[in-house]
Amino acid sequence: MGFSKLDYCQFLLSSPVNYTLTHLADHLESFSHDTINRYLRGAQLRPRHLWEQVKPLLDQHEEAYLLFDDTVLDKSYGPKIELTRRQWSGNEKRTLNGIGLVSCVYVHPTSGHFHVIDYRIYAPERDGKSKLQHVKEMFQSVLERGVLCGTVLMDSWYATKDLMLLFDRAGKRFYCPVKSDRQVDDSGGVQPYRRVAALDWNGAELTRGKTIKIKGFPGAYKVQVFRVVVSSHRTEYVVTNDTAQTSAEGAREECAVRWKIEEMHRGIKQLTGIERCQCRKASCQRNHIHCALFVWTRLQELAKTSGRTAYQLKQELLSDYLIQQLKKPTVAMVRA
Repeated sequence: MGFSKLDYCQFLLSSPVNYTLTHLADHLESFSHDTINRYLRGAQLRPRHLWEQVKPLLDQHEEAYLLFDDTVLDKSYGPKIELTRRQWSGNEKRTLNGIGLVSCVYVHPTSGHFHVIDYRIYAPERDGKSKLQHVKEMFQSVLERGVLCGTVLMDSWYATKDLMLLFDRAGKRFYCPVKSDRQVDDSGGVQPYRRVAALDWNGAELTRGKTIKIKGFPGAYKVQVFRVVVSSHRTEYVVTNDTAQTSAEGAREECAVRWKIEEMHRGIKQLTGIERCQCRKASCQRNHIHCALFVWTRLQELAKTSGRTAYQLKQELLSDYLIQQLKKPTVAMVRA
């Protein structure tokens, strides 16, 4: 039998720190480094295949959340790796040489369980698509697949007119912070547009929000905006088409669900070796990323059924690995 996706995913699941093909080949008698490399180069693993595997696990709900965001997979050690480009990392607060990953995460509204149900590789030099186009495509796939959901959450980078109107026309609520210099009008056309951060807020508006028109949107289209104090040094201006929302605290709680996707991005980096593949070819990187996302999905399911966290499960695998290694006689032990 040839090397398979299951073999590679099992490696990503169980390896403690080293995710190179050389390390994998060293632990397999039946497959060489070249055999594994040929598999990664030739496999045709696509986002739809991840959806096919996640769909049976999904506990769908009409009020579920769809989360969209991106992250940069750090490839600073491999400047010649295909798909890499210099891009800003919000988590690192600096520009990295890496691969951009745009993700769609599904969150159950009561249990809080979440799954990544779609993803795209940001490679404009190859497909000419922006991150916004990737989000649009993923959302349209959600609609075509009939996935139940009620609210879309995203950060300020995706708070564009086209996306907000797309979600609205599909009958979905959206919540997203906008940048402080976004031009808005709360006077009904009496005063000129001004920065959202320059709006005046009375006591009632601080509690219940206010209705505004965002510059560039259709004439009669208005949204609610809430001034949400995140910390003593940070204030967000959250806009939503949810006219039933009349509480700044409620808007803050809705937006807080968005951090589930940050949790997912952190988890795949720490638990699956998604950044650690050193293959240069784009096909290898794409297939490695796909397998890493599948492994993370598997870890989430195991964590849910066992009552433990994905980090605890990974640590147990590491402990088992170390125990087996300690059982092997080393040169020093033999000499002793």
